[in-house]
Amino acid sequence: MFLVQFEKTLGRYSLLLGKISALLLILLLINVFYDVLMRYAFNDVSIGMQELEWHLYSAIFLLGIPFGLQTGGHVRVDLFYERLSIRNKAWIDLIGTLIFLMPFTLLVGWYGIDFAKEAYELGETSGDPGGLPARWIIKSVIPVAFFSMAVSGVGMILRCVNAIRGTSEKGFDEQSPQH
Repeated sequence: MFLVQFEKTLGRYSLLLGKISALLLILLLINVFYDVLMRYAFNDVSIGMQELEWHLYSAIFLLGIPFGLQTGGHVRVDLFYERLSIRNKAWIDLIGTLIFLMPFTLLVGWYGIDFAKEAYELGETSGDPGGLPARWIIKSVIPVAFFSMAVSGVGMILRCVNAIRGTSEKGFDEQSPQH
């Protein structure tokens, strides 16, 4: 029962990241609307607002991946997977998560710390005049996102273990977190 509760807790964390990603998408839409309005209606261009667009897009993408992993929205090649039993699906997902997802996310997250730290220590800013200062903020999203993907990976591992043991409270195919 503890594993099921822990899986739900990790699912709520991934769901929170999905909500943050959705909020950032709304901010991106407002930013793009403002940028287009200023450019075409007032012939005024802001480099900082243009850079903020790709910063927001990057954060949306990076923080949305853990949500996609949690809800089963990630891409998988399922020539045979769809026809397998729940237990066999769980074994495939468990092995794939342990061999591919966890090492990759932990490695990128680990090296991403130094990447963001170096940008902070150097006071890295945009190379363009009028661009955004504090480039370390967007670079720090990289390790946060990859460690969050690892957290979602632990949730996937728990979901697989619970499915293999037959203790999952919901079907293995119903991967969306409980609200």
